[in-house]
Amino acid sequence: MGLLSGLLGNASEVDSEEVERFIDSALIDGEQVEKAYKVIRDVLVFTNKRLILVDRQGVRGNKAEVLSIPYSKITKFSKESAGTFDLDAELKIWLGSEPNPLTKEFKAGDDIDQVYKILSQYTLG
Repeated sequence: MGLLSGLLGNASEVDSEEVERFIDSALIDGEQVEKAYKVIRDVLVFTNKRLILVDRQGVRGNKAEVLSIPYSKITKFSKESAGTFDLDAELKIWLGSEPNPLTKEFKAGDDIDQVYKILSQYTLG
């Protein structure tokens, strides 16, 4: 769980086509990128099949670990909207029997509601 707990920082939305080119070899037939968010150098990718975490490593970020999480392994998730003084929103995702959630901060202006809707669609559908 080191990769998941180590992904810190705020997320900002990135172009899905740009992400598809980067992870194209990891996608299966019929799989499409729904939304993608960048956290410093790492990327959180929501496809119609799974959640993909890309952990860019090294000084230049040339090396990358690609972690695939089937939506069926997500046991629960929550969102905390931005407030008047706290402009960041927060998304928490619990995986399997892990007691600690994967936590992501979203900058003001990023649509955490859309991410929540994607998670709902694929985990509850």
